[in-house]
Amino acid sequence: MKIGITCYPTYGGSGVIATELGKELALKGHEVHLISYALPFRLSKFVKNIVFHEVETSSYPLFEFPLYSLALASKMIEVAEYENLDLLHVHYAIPHATSAYLAKQILKDKKDLKIITTLHGTDITLVGLEPSFLPLVKFSIEQSDGVTAVSRFLKEKTITNYSCEKPIEVIPNFIDINLYKPNGKTAFGERIAPDGEKILVHTSNFRPVKRVPDTIKILKKVIEDVPAKLILIGDGPDRSECERLCRQLDLCDQVKFLGKQEGLVEILNSADLFLIPSQSESFGLAALEAMACGLPVISSSVGGLPELINHNETGFIAEIGDVDRMAKYAVDLLGNDRKYKLFSKNARDRAVNKFDKSKIIPIYEEFYKRVLNS
Repeated sequence: MKIGITCYPTYGGSGVIATELGKELALKGHEVHLISYALPFRLSKFVKNIVFHEVETSSYPLFEFPLYSLALASKMIEVAEYENLDLLHVHYAIPHATSAYLAKQILKDKKDLKIITTLHGTDITLVGLEPSFLPLVKFSIEQSDGVTAVSRFLKEKTITNYSCEKPIEVIPNFIDINLYKPNGKTAFGERIAPDGEKILVHTSNFRPVKRVPDTIKILKKVIEDVPAKLILIGDGPDRSECERLCRQLDLCDQVKFLGKQEGLVEILNSADLFLIPSQSESFGLAALEAMACGLPVISSSVGGLPELINHNETGFIAEIGDVDRMAKYAVDLLGNDRKYKLFSKNARDRAVNKFDKSKIIPIYEEFYKRVLNS
């Protein structure tokens, strides 16, 4: 198949999954064309059968804002026509699915270009609910030839929020279990916790919805019973607030801000627990990466997280903002070596058995064939 894939190229679950999907499809012999305004950060080296097409936007004094949606549609038309694409797989409803629909209509006299839209989360639960976008999101979803969502939660949310009658297939996010795997404690961990303290870790884009300050409050309670450190990976609008909270709680020596990092596997293998106290999480790819490395996860009971984490088996789930209970769960695991090892094994096994790329990529391939034959 000749497949066009459009995603946001920056840090974030949708861009990661879209790029990794493209790489895996290319390795299986499909011809993949990535279309975006910048090279996806996960496409850091040459991959056979992948071609990148950059969307260029022009600035004119007449237009107050860059016309990215139109420039993207124009590039989609160009690539679909000259590379003879079979389908466009767009990640995120707006503007990608809208641009794809425009490209499909312009090309309809030349070819039947199929569009598959994958919903990832905030395009449905946040951005798409803006009154100015809601009709456009609903239209773009219903005009797609195939629609997938990364969790049952997101599928149900889409149907409810948009009175959507379009069938939606749930295809969960996936992971490379040969990359994300337990490798034993690393030198990095010894530098972070030289006295053998337990290490908690959190990674996100530090937006308010991630509730990163809760991880610091959890640590404050955990160290009353267990010596521990907290590693925070990522950056974003809430980082300054988190740094202020560390000073306020006198935790500057116990909390390490690492910013954006690419060597995530080494960091995860240095840690003992993963914290994800989000207010909203359509899937929780960061938690899956941690589980694949054998880390039990303590999360809030929102969105797709209960579909990923088995409570009292691969980790623990608590209500949003219940810092006391999350800390209690952390102390329970960190203070019981036998229980911790069982949870660690369960977390790894669940990642391997349910979310390995070898199980999910064929589902996408089958879905593509179904849409092409419809």
